[in-house]
Amino acid sequence: MHITSKNAFSSKMDKTITLRRGLDLRIEGTVPAESTAKPCSTTEIALVPDDFPGFTPKLAVKEGDNVTAGQALMYDKLHEDVKLVSPIAGKVTHVVRGDRRKIMRVVVTAETTGAPAIKTDADTDNATDVKKAIMHSGLWAYMRQRPYDIVPDTEATPVNIFVTAFDSAPLAPSLTNLVKGKGKYTAAGLKALASLTSGKVYVSLPYGCGLELPAEVERVTVKGPHPAGNAGVQAAAIAPVNKGEIIWTLDIVTATRIGTMLLDGTTDWSTTVAVTGPEVNHPCLITTTIGASLKPLVDGNLKDTDRHLRIISGNVLTGAKESIDGFLRFPYRQITVIAEGDDVDEFMGWASMSPGKMSESRSFPSRLFHNKLFRPDARLNGGRRAMIMSGEYDKVMPMDILPEYLIKAILARDIDRMEALGIYEVAPEDFALCEYVDPSKLELQKIVREGLDYLRKELE
Repeated sequence: MHITSKNAFSSKMDKTITLRRGLDLRIEGTVPAESTAKPCSTTEIALVPDDFPGFTPKLAVKEGDNVTAGQALMYDKLHEDVKLVSPIAGKVTHVVRGDRRKIMRVVVTAETTGAPAIKTDADTDNATDVKKAIMHSGLWAYMRQRPYDIVPDTEATPVNIFVTAFDSAPLAPSLTNLVKGKGKYTAAGLKALASLTSGKVYVSLPYGCGLELPAEVERVTVKGPHPAGNAGVQAAAIAPVNKGEIIWTLDIVTATRIGTMLLDGTTDWSTTVAVTGPEVNHPCLITTTIGASLKPLVDGNLKDTDRHLRIISGNVLTGAKESIDGFLRFPYRQITVIAEGDDVDEFMGWASMSPGKMSESRSFPSRLFHNKLFRPDARLNGGRRAMIMSGEYDKVMPMDILPEYLIKAILARDIDRMEALGIYEVAPEDFALCEYVDPSKLELQKIVREGLDYLRKELE
């Protein structure tokens, strides 16, 4: 990793970060660069509390209640000002619960209730007013705090805030295109964030991006393979979080929504979704609403095949598996469709030397085809086994930590070792590529999530 400074797009000296380690997966089904988004109306949405770590949900509505856009569906038991709100006006048709009555999701069906969207009035020059407005609008839960990768503590002040303006995950859409034409709202959101930190707001952009930013923020240009677009990876390269410190991370789309809420008084709950993957006929962009049902978004656009398909809300590395009757999940901007692979009868199975098998191992001939796009499926390709200290994690982990040793410390619940090895800097998404290349087939993202939750429970 190299950090330099240069005059890139402003009069100030801009930092440039070059990340050497990482991996860009070459998968079919990317959205053409010239694509424009087409609208898709939303009749049903769902919010899933599990998408917001650290948020302990308590219902603010019940089945059958009419709600308006911006009305709270749930609030945090520990911080009642932090809410998850309905992005549409309609009726609460389902409150789905799991074991021990855990709230799995709240479903709202669109109806014309006649009630206007809830408006937010805030003094943009007053940091306390801005903070309350973000919480009441429902946007507070769309940010993350490190350590622990949770919805930010309302009582804490971050030493820095990191905003990522690009997504480097496989087949992900351009975040700067998603906020194109919304410059005044982006600027307003970034200025508001600057009033909430004792330090700086860093905005990381891809190389060559000319997005205009207000003077209140620091511009950083990032080059390199995935996970270069992860806000936590950028933070580790710019100003790593130390024990006792707190930072916030979010994307430029959320910052723009904050700006819209502050300037117009209402939150823009629309989202542009990239429908991608090798099992999609025509990869495209669709404008819909946060939490929208998936079926209208992919209907008629899946390949006519007898193979079982996996629909992923998100990218192939960190997304959530959903059924065709499922819903768009946070961060609400991508759908990926790949083959499930459970109906394949392949000679030699995972050990097949087929050039169509996607792998980063030099044992497979596909490693030689640098420009080839692949059609992966969801098979594990091998069995789970005891952890192998192979050094593979280090090849794709750009952060200055020892990922294998950190995973072992988490599994052992050794708090001192976890702290010494950098657990305060990481989030599950930072280990997604490690999970992909792991010869042991461990669920590393789940392990990291459980480790962060354990550490928080023990220390707070």
